[in-house]
Amino acid sequence: MKIIQAYKKKNENWQYLTNEEELKNPLVLVFANRMQLELPEVIDAIRKEFPYEHLVFGSTAGEILDANVFDDSIVVTAIEFEKSTFAIKTDNIFNHNKDANALGQSLYEQIPKENLKHLFVLSEGSFVNGSSLIDGLENSIQNKVPISGGMCGDDAKFEKTLASYKENPKEGEVVLIGFYGETLEISFSSFGGWSSFGPERIITRSEANVLYEIDGQPALDLYKKYLGDKANQLPQASLLYPLNVTPEGKSQAVVRTILNINNQDQSMILAGDAPENAKVQLMMASVDAIAEGASQAAMLAMQNRINHPQLALLVSCVGRKLVMNQRVEEEIERVQEIIGNEVAITGFYSYGEMAPFSENTFCELHNQTMTLTLISE
Repeated sequence: MKIIQAYKKKNENWQYLTNEEELKNPLVLVFANRMQLELPEVIDAIRKEFPYEHLVFGSTAGEILDANVFDDSIVVTAIEFEKSTFAIKTDNIFNHNKDANALGQSLYEQIPKENLKHLFVLSEGSFVNGSSLIDGLENSIQNKVPISGGMCGDDAKFEKTLASYKENPKEGEVVLIGFYGETLEISFSSFGGWSSFGPERIITRSEANVLYEIDGQPALDLYKKYLGDKANQLPQASLLYPLNVTPEGKSQAVVRTILNINNQDQSMILAGDAPENAKVQLMMASVDAIAEGASQAAMLAMQNRINHPQLALLVSCVGRKLVMNQRVEEEIERVQEIIGNEVAITGFYSYGEMAPFSENTFCELHNQTMTLTLISE
């Protein structure tokens, strides 16, 4: 595996972390600020600097490269696989009447199945219900192929997100990357570091990712009572106080970020499903707890590996970034301490993370986690 990494800050020249060299048919991952990706001249500059076929674009709430976290920048990682192969398929949520389950099924039908080792998803984060997308992908997989990835971001603006493969970045796009190869080793993990507080309640009315009632009370009204003065800062304040949701019949909880609120019907729009009869609690976190969560994620991803990773794809939640603020790079540094300085690191801050729980291959949509995908060949 040969890897080239570079970044470009706004109105500055390209800076390389590695030696510049020409690669053979690489997978090129471009993570960048949404406002940058909307500029034709920026896309032209990326294509000129990296004149390859397989360019994958995704907008972010912060760009990760090595142990750095950038804002308003472009980070590029070009990967030449020497023993393995990849295939990329893409589809748009608007082609499926905003039905993310149907979109997931369509994408999985398109991807070649023979010797498929792992799927990495880069999804737009505005219109796609990540839980439904995963359900659609896994409808035919039946626990055979693990999935990891994330939902694109737009800083903390939540205006629109962009993604694409080959084409210029656009709204509604979901990119599915399949990895193939006998010697390919891919491990993954997801861990938060947030803690629950307050009484455990029951979701009494919801529809997919829209939460209407908790314990028979309007969800938003109850949530505002917990937030107190911070309720005036909604929906941004909700990134700091997500929900811990344990679906009925399951022992492991998932974290759900509130993406938006509806004052008219007192509902909250979440980043993933929150089914009726699920248990729910509020959550909060400290900087130290989030950094420790990143360490735990890295240790889980490393614990059963046979070979040392060469590439680390990191997807961390925008809520973690807002809590950590000026100390945000600490969580990347904690990951690097575990996986090693020689591993190429790239990734982005997201509106949702995708990975199975430990010792499982069924994927889940997470919020407020650090999610790792470690690759070697």
